[in-house]
This record gives sequence, C-alpha cells and structure tokens, in this order.
Amino acid sequence: MKIGILFGGPSREREISFAGGRTVYDNLDKTLFEPVPIFIDSVGNFILLNWEYLYKGTIRDFYPPVEFLPESINQFQVYVESIGEIPESLFQKVGRKITLNELPALIDFAFLTLHGAMGEDGQIQGLLDLLKIPYTGSGIRASSIGMDKAFQKKMLKNSGFKVKPFHVIKRNEWQKGVSDAFFYEVINELKWPVVIRPANQGSSIGVTIVREDQGLQTLKRAIEKAFFIADLDPKVWKNKTSEEKLGFVRSLTDIRDSLGFPIVLNGQIILHPENLLKELDKASTHSDEKLILESQYSENDVVLEGFISGREFSCIVVRNDDGNPVALPPTEIVKGGEVYDYRSKYLPGLSRKLTPIDLPNQLIEDIRNECEKLYNFFEFQTYARIDGFINEEGEIFLNDPNTTSGMLPSSFFFHQAAEIGLNPSEFLTYIIRTSIIERKETSALPHNHKHLLKRLDNEMDELKTKSTKKLRVAVFLGGYSFERHISVESGRNIYEKLSSSSKYSAFPVFVDKDGPNHKLYEIPINLLLKDNADDIADKIHHFKKHEIVETIKRECKSITERFSNSGALFEPKEISYQELSEKVDCVFIALHGRPGEDGTVQAILDKYKIPYNGSGPESSKLTINKYDTLQKLRNAGFTTTGQTVYQKPESSDNYQTCFDEISSQFGIPFLVKPVDDGCSSAVMIIKDFKKFSAYCNAIFRPTETLSNMMREDLGLSWNEEFPAKDNILIEELILSNGAENFLEITGGLLTSLTAEGLKYEIFEPSEALASGEILSLEEKFLAGEGQNITPARFATPNVNYETISNQVRNDLEKTAKILGVEGYARIDAFVRINGKEAQTIIIEVNSLPGMTPATCIFHQCAINGYKPYDFIDKILTYGIEAKKNKLS
Repeated sequence: MKIGILFGGPSREREISFAGGRTVYDNLDKTLFEPVPIFIDSVGNFILLNWEYLYKGTIRDFYPPVEFLPESINQFQVYVESIGEIPESLFQKVGRKITLNELPALIDFAFLTLHGAMGEDGQIQGLLDLLKIPYTGSGIRASSIGMDKAFQKKMLKNSGFKVKPFHVIKRNEWQKGVSDAFFYEVINELKWPVVIRPANQGSSIGVTIVREDQGLQTLKRAIEKAFFIADLDPKVWKNKTSEEKLGFVRSLTDIRDSLGFPIVLNGQIILHPENLLKELDKASTHSDEKLILESQYSENDVVLEGFISGREFSCIVVRNDDGNPVALPPTEIVKGGEVYDYRSKYLPGLSRKLTPIDLPNQLIEDIRNECEKLYNFFEFQTYARIDGFINEEGEIFLNDPNTTSGMLPSSFFFHQAAEIGLNPSEFLTYIIRTSIIERKETSALPHNHKHLLKRLDNEMDELKTKSTKKLRVAVFLGGYSFERHISVESGRNIYEKLSSSSKYSAFPVFVDKDGPNHKLYEIPINLLLKDNADDIADKIHHFKKHEIVETIKRECKSITERFSNSGALFEPKEISYQELSEKVDCVFIALHGRPGEDGTVQAILDKYKIPYNGSGPESSKLTINKYDTLQKLRNAGFTTTGQTVYQKPESSDNYQTCFDEISSQFGIPFLVKPVDDGCSSAVMIIKDFKKFSAYCNAIFRPTETLSNMMREDLGLSWNEEFPAKDNILIEELILSNGAENFLEITGGLLTSLTAEGLKYEIFEPSEALASGEILSLEEKFLAGEGQNITPARFATPNVNYETISNQVRNDLEKTAKILGVEGYARIDAFVRINGKEAQTIIIEVNSLPGMTPATCIFHQCAINGYKPYDFIDKILTYGIEAKKNKLS
C-alpha cells in the first residue's frame, strides 16, 4: 500500500512537521507499506520529494537549494517565501512538483503530519475528500474546530466543560485601537496573571504569561506578539549600532516566535531580510512616525484567558476496536518555566514527561473520562491529543484539543502508545487501519475504503503466519555522561530503524552507572520512549506496575493483540554480558561519552566475543581524549591548534597566573572545554579573566551541584548541564588567518572489508553554520534549529569544488587511519582555503557519532545513496564481519 506522507506546509510549526514526516517515513512497517514523501512548501506547492532530502536537519538545509538563495551579505537564513516567483528548475533540484490531480495515482492513503494552517484546520482534509483519498485523523469539521482555540473556548463554555474566563480580541479591533479602560474591564474579569495566545498556533508559539507587576504595557506588547505585529520607533532604530540592527532583523526571521518573512512594513510587502534592513534605514530617515511591522502570516484572533494554577497534562485518546474512545495514560509535563515552550517540547532533556501523571487513581480516571467526553463531543476520529490542567481542588480544565499530534520519536503520540505495548511502527499501522475504518464509515462513497481495508487486513494476516529468521540486535543507550540524553535519542532512532526492517529484530538496553562500573537493563518499549535518560533510569530503579496502566492495557487488549509483533516485555530486567552473548547476534552501541566512547564497553564485548559497531577499545580510548588525539595527529605531521591541559589547582588564586600564561601563549580570546566530553558540552570562548575565573570556579567545583550564582556568571539556562572536572583543555582559537575561504566542517566515514583489506569511504563533509560563537547543542540535534549545508561550500571563484573536497577528504581519511578508526565515525575540522590549496585543522574525532534523526551524518551518506537504514545496516554488517575475521 502506497502511503503518502504529507509534511511541511506554511505553518510556523513547519520544521516540526518536517521532522514528524521523517519519523513516519522511517517507522512505517516496510513489509506492509511503501512510504511516498510529499513535501508541501510554505507557499502551497506539492513536491514529490527525493528521499535523500528527508534526512536534512531543517527545511532550510535543502529548500530553497543554495544556488537559488537570494544573495545575503549578512548571511540571513530564509525560507522560500523570500524568493518571490519560484522557477520550475528549483523544484527539479529536490524532486518533482505535482498537481493535486496526480495524487490518486501516486498514493493509496495520506498520512498527515502537517500542523497549523492547511494541516489541522480542515483544508487538506477537504482536498483529500474531494480526491477520494483516505487520510489519518479527523475530518473537516472536527479538524477546523480543533484548530481554532477561540471557537473551542466558546463551545466548551456553552457545553458544561470547565473553562477559565476568557476574552477574544479581533485583529481589526486591535488595529483601530483599544482603550486602557477596556483592558481594566477585561483584567477585572480574568484576574492576573493573564495568558495571551494566538488562536490558531500550536507548539506554544506566541504564548505569553503576563503578571500584574509587569503592567499594562507588557500586556499590550504580548498581544502584539500574538498578532505577530511589532512596532519600531525611528529614533531608536537610528541610534542602534550596525550589529544591533542586524540582530533585530535576524530575530524577525524566526517563524516560531517572531514575525517571519514576508513582512509588511507600513503596508509594503518585503520578502527578504536584506531588503528590510534597507527599508528600515530609509523609512527612519524620512519620517518620525512609528514604523509598523506585520507578518504576512498573521493571526485574526488573540485569546486572553485567566491563568490556570495547576499541573499540566496531555492525553492521547484513540478509537478502540468497538468504536468507542479510550484515553491512554495521561502524561504530566514537568517543565522549568511557566510555558511548555518549543525548545522544552522538542529538545531531549529539557523537560520531563511523567506517565501516568502522579495523582490518585480516581483523579487520573477523572482526567481520562473528561478527555473521552471531549473526544465524543467534538466527534474526533481515530485519535486526538487533549491538553489540560488539574488544580489542587481536582478541577479539570481542558484547554487545547488537537487533531494532529507532534510525531517526533519522543512525542506524546508514541510515548503513551508504548504504555499499552505498541512500538512506533505498530502504532502507525494502527493509525492507518483505524483511519481507513473512519473514512469508510463517514464517506458518501465507502466502497473504495472497504476494498483498501480488506487488502490491508489480508496482508497483516499473512505476516502473522510468516516465520522469518531475523538478526537479534541489542541497542545500547543512555550511559552516564553529559551526553546521555542525546544517546537516548540516538539509540531510539537506531531501534526504530531496525524494528521496521525485515532483516533485524532489535531490543533496547539501557546502560546505567554502578559505582565505578555500569549495569545493563533490557527495557520495554514504554521506557525507551520516556523523555530522557534520567527518566528512564528513575523508572528502572523505582519500577512498579500502575493500576491505571494495567486497566488501560486490558481495555486496549484487542488493539495490542492485532498490532503488536514486538513481544510482551513490560518491565525492565537486568541482563549480564554473559546472558547478552547468548541472546544477540550483534550490539549497536549508541552511547556518547563514557562508558561507550572510551573503549570500556568495547573491551567487555570483545571478551564475550559479541560483534559491535564502531572502533575497538584502543582507538576509542584515544579519540575520546581531545588532547591525546591532536597530539598524535601533530606528531604525524598534521597542522593542529595550540593546546594545553590545565589541572585543577589547589587554590583559585592560581587562576590569574594561568590566565596570564595562556593569554601570552595563545592570545585572547582562547577556547576552553572538557578534555573528554562532546556535544558542545561546556565549550566556551574566553575573552577576559572574569569569564575564565567563572568557568574555572564552575568546572572545578567540589560537588556535582551547580549553584545559581555559577549559572548566572556563565550565562547558563536553568536546566543547562555543566560538568565538574579535575582538568580542562585550553586551545588556541582557530581563525581564518586571511584565508580566501574559511569554514567549519564535519565529515562522516564508513569502512568495509574488501579482498584488499580495510576500505574507507569518506563522505562529502557538511558545513556547520552557528548562530553564535559556538555550535550549540540545539543546532546539532533539535529539529528546525541551526543550518548544515551538505556538501560544504568549498568552491571559490578561483577553484572548483572537487579540487578542495578531495584534499579535505584525503586529510579525513589519513586522520582515521592514524587513529585506528573502524566502522564509522565523524570528524570535525576547520578548513582554510587559499587558491587551490586547502589546510584541514582537525578539532576532534567522534568514534560513536550522534545518530539522532536530524544529525548531518545522514545528510552525507544520502549523497552516496544510503538511506539511514542502509547506513546502519552497513555499520552492523562490518561489525559482524570484522569480529568473524578477528576470531578466525
């Protein structure tokens, strides 16, 4: 069955939609379905996307293609709206533009991962109904209601659901002007604090909480923000420095929390940030009147509502086999700030999801009953995600029913389905089959849908009777480094790719600290899909069956029996390496930092003769240490940056002496970082003694706890981790030194065994673009953040791409050989280009690179024709063959 995955779209959540589309593409059961990626761009074009572009980190990484980008001397990041008229040749670079009339011939079924306008509001549902193509989720009416928070509030209030006082402001009312007296009247009804939200946005975009001490002006600015309007005093603009002006315009390009482009300036549509910069200069010169900037993709309604003081939850409700709704275990959202914002929702480790919510059983049942009641009231279909709050009095406020959920690997959508024993691949099959039933029961022409349902059931029955021998793979994830949350994301991605394949049978194994050593725990799917490593570890050590979850399992027994093929492990169990050796054909180590990248795990697996991915113990032990790595490369003739290791001194009085010595040796600024942590953990540029002293105080602290003062001195966020170490690595900052072209790159590699011996396949490197001084954790791993250009822009007016690329890739291969790297790896470097000569300055080598869905190593292997699963398969195949060769 051809499943068209529709993703992207014009909404401000398009990057999450893109990442969700990729999740569905990867997790569809390939024995049942053929995924067909259909990208809808932000101006409404439908594109049959070439598969390799699915594995870019962001939409901006591939669309528009770099050669079609309007020139930007200030390196503004833009979407396709900034181009204006789109030439046909642009579509041909990434796939093929298709008409709506072509869809029925291309797909049997549409899986919708779209958000916001054109995705959740009934528009795409209406188009698909017209084309007689069945699709996931609810139909037109329920979708349009589920999208419009202003209309929802009115319906909920009039139907007996608990609703806090609210008020809706229309855009035209706001533009005409609203008096202070009006606000005082509204506030008197709502009471402080006031929550301001756009009526038709998700992912907490545009949401602000305003408290009484912040005053009326803050409230007005929050309303403007929710309408995606900004004003600017010409005098203030004229007094800004060039850097401040660039920062202001750059902030406007963020579609999630700012205006985005095109922007309307005093009635004039401006497509590109560079043009806006010029127009602001011009307008501020010729007039002293306030400049009004508006997003072309604005809001018509803004909702003001009373703040709900309580515990926040989210609950997925699904249609059971008998047609009735069943609420899965509601999840409590434990966050650091008042708003569960975009960053907290989608970056591993920044929030916690507790399933089920920690409440007495009766209150959990009350939440479930209320969510099921709302599902029926709005006549949702297949599934819905319903968000809400419960206060201390036990009152339940449902404030955001969604007909489409985010579909990232750790989203509520998969997270709660795992509680009844369904892995992502199985849950997607459930969604498809149930949606076909919904379309059959509501369509005026049900015959086609009956035929499709019968076809799917026959294929599922055939699969149940087939017995195929699959290779058993244990996926190691977690660990106890500061990269443990990213390791969980990597391991989950590996597990999901293998679980939806016809060759491998995977199971997750969590690696946990045990004094100076570690323990292994085989974990069920519901623990694998917890939000982060700490949550998994907590559930392992305090595991107990929950009465409500057991009840829901019984209610969903018919679903689980029909769709689950992954076994019935429902509780974690410790497993020894000896037991593992009798159970698996191979291990995929998805650990980052210790004990995976330092050779510890590899040495034990070698002892038990278990094949695994990546380099052996000696190479791993070397490459985790950034100082030893670069010293070995320097001794082999490589140009490397200046380095020194600074040991924890007896007294902070020594900091000044060290700072003076380093400043004299390397100059200012210089770089400080841990010797053996990755993922940009605690990497900082030092420009003065004050920052150096603050860094040393934090990293050399005697306890694991980081004080608030230390956070403040270093500018760290409330939940940003910062390791405690006994030494730090100090490096000379790598600069362009006048090079014609200077860029930061990351290059992946793969090894294979041939008749001639070990062969290295070096991928085309990616160019990493950082928004700040250091490439951040978010830019490396969070969907929609940062930008990676693959292949890197090596070409200059004087030289072609291939000349420089070959030099750089040769340097990466030499690096791998010198360090004894095997299997696969990622090498980070800077490149200086002068004429036809490239100088590669290696930064670090990652023997177990991140394998999260958005990581750039997947962009690179795609150029060589490998889908992520193909790449993972080759890594495992090499590991198994290499082990056989060593044993023989």
